Amino acid sequence: MNARQHQSHQDLLTHIETVEAPSAALDAIIVPNGRPPAYLAEAIVAARKLDVPLLLLCSKRASASSAALEAKRSGARVRAIDVDLLPEPLVPTFSTDKLLRAGRFHRPVDTSLKRNLGLLIAIVAGWRQVLFLDDDIVLPDPGDLKAAAGLLTSHPVVGLANAGMPDNSVVCHALRDVGVAQDTFIGGGALVVGEAAFESFFPNIYNEDWFFLLDGLTLRSTAVVGSAIQHPYDPYRDASRARGEELGDTLAEGVYALLDNGLGLPDAGEGYWREFLPARRDVIMTTIKRVQAAEIEPAQKARMIASLKAAIGRNHHITPELCVRYLRAWQKDTVRWRRHVGDLRRDRRSGFGVDHALAALGVAHLAQPGVDGRIGTPPKRRPSRPRAAMRG
Repeated sequence: MNARQHQSHQDLLTHIETVEAPSAALDAIIVPNGRPPAYLAEAIVAARKLDVPLLLLCSKRASASSAALEAKRSGARVRAIDVDLLPEPLVPTFSTDKLLRAGRFHRPVDTSLKRNLGLLIAIVAGWRQVLFLDDDIVLPDPGDLKAAAGLLTSHPVVGLANAGMPDNSVVCHALRDVGVAQDTFIGGGALVVGEAAFESFFPNIYNEDWFFLLDGLTLRSTAVVGSAIQHPYDPYRDASRARGEELGDTLAEGVYALLDNGLGLPDAGEGYWREFLPARRDVIMTTIKRVQAAEIEPAQKARMIASLKAAIGRNHHITPELCVRYLRAWQKDTVRWRRHVGDLRRDRRSGFGVDHALAALGVAHLAQPGVDGRIGTPPKRRPSRPRAAMRG
């Protein structure tokens, strides 16, 4: 078995030109918002041009009242919620969270929670095709979204190609920066999701969007059309970034390498990971040597090496047994999520819009603006703490 990391997974996707795609309407745009209101400009413009509601799920440097006011002033139909104020549990507690929560691999971030919550609201609202859009993404042509929505009849998930800063892990950024051919993949930053994929969930791990694309055993039929631009960022600013990414990057790269080879999750046993993990470490060590030999500004070189050493240090704690345990827990969580979605559809009347959905889920009192369209005074947030299903 060829147990090694691949430079590209693009062959797993169906590539379609925008002009060749049918056109359809989206039902909503969902933004996991963690930045100040200025970062919502792209989502607001897209929501206005497409005439769809905007759902903002806020935390960190974002607040529902400020975000809703920004959107409302620009003429967008908006509902915003401070996720720190949500009653628990709206999103199930997952086995993958329990497996990682007490150890070094826990990531106390909340992008996964927000995206999963967005899926639940979409289900009860009766939305059938939604856009997940991060608040650091630029959309050169919102018309690409109509093409993506049109493709949902044949592909449950459609991503926009990233034409901006490559959205890779730190390890993959370093590979590219020393001259190795390194591709990107689609991700949750600009992802159009159809109702058929609402039975997937986002686990709380780096590359959670790669796991979302899987149906529990293999990759869902996934297309890519149009483009989106990722804002620039410094992947080497803090070595803890690489450390926090390593388990998710290792697992996702390992699983997608199997898919590239025409295999699937049943082939990801301990024997496979006993081959893949040393190969992954060799990739990182070779990259460190290339960075050391490269003509790179000394301070930048030091940051790159520190990040790569953080990644390989964390990788040495990843065992074949942990990889198998995580994937089994994730498959168990996939079944749990599907049951939760089924119960939600059975117990809540769906199809009556976002205000009905928020009321049915018991969070209407937290939504900004309220049904009367006014921006209310937000309740006091709870202190930040680790949550059951969270990333970024």
